[in-house]
Amino acid sequence: MQIWLVSPLTSILLWSILLAVFVVVEMATVNLVTVWFAVGSLAALISSAFTRSLLVQVVVFLVVTAVALAVSKPFMDKARHMRPAAPVGLERNLGRQATVVQPVRPELPGRVQLDGVDWTAVCETGLAEGDLCIVTGISGTTLRVEPMRQPAHSTEV
Repeated sequence: MQIWLVSPLTSILLWSILLAVFVVVEMATVNLVTVWFAVGSLAALISSAFTRSLLVQVVVFLVVTAVALAVSKPFMDKARHMRPAAPVGLERNLGRQATVVQPVRPELPGRVQLDGVDWTAVCETGLAEGDLCIVTGISGTTLRVEPMRQPAHSTEV
């Protein structure tokens, strides 16, 4: 079994290089592709301080990698599917309420205000100044809006 014995410097170099490669690949992909291998490499690097046996170091690498993968993967999958990605850019305005500041006619765009910003708006029905509307779409810098449905008024007895 002499073949599996290596010098401490060789072990440190081997596991340090592998650790660096796995970390660089993980940073480049950011998809949790090699993070488990990096953890295994770190464990093998630490084990190289206690044994010269490359076989033991490889077993430590494989076991720690497998355990890290088995323990963390279910949590990562659950976190990834827990909530949908937040809308970004103009998409975050969809479904939001705006106020008409210049009448909107079916054949003529008007203006609405959303978060203090004036937007050009189009609507299939007419909207008067001061009406509330809901943003249903975005085309360039023009919002598609619909009249806000008013809740049915209940009659008090």
